[in-house]
Amino acid sequence: MRFLANENFPDPSIHALRDAGHDVKSIRTDAPSIADHEVISMAQEEQRIILTFDKDYGELIFKGGIDSPPAVLFLRYRGKNPQAAARLIKETLAAETRLEGRFTVIEEEGIRQRIY
Repeated sequence: MRFLANENFPDPSIHALRDAGHDVKSIRTDAPSIADHEVISMAQEEQRIILTFDKDYGELIFKGGIDSPPAVLFLRYRGKNPQAAARLIKETLAAETRLEGRFTVIEEEGIRQRIY
């Protein structure tokens, strides 16, 4: 899958997802300090799923009236090690969860989704 990791997404999880064969672009490395709406535009242009710990993306998509990215994975669990995010994403993908056109909230206890 093609992902766009927001600035707050841990590097060890980025590397773990890349090691698992995913194409992961990092905002911290490739476009530091850009605004959230610019992250969404980049995700749209490059057809990438946003990975973030920032709940503001939900506000922008559902209340801001902006064009939506292919999908957003919003993690509400950081875990005790910096690879916890990658583990949760891999589990979500292994469950064959449909992501496109959805805002997916991933927690340790499970996931919730809202279609947009």
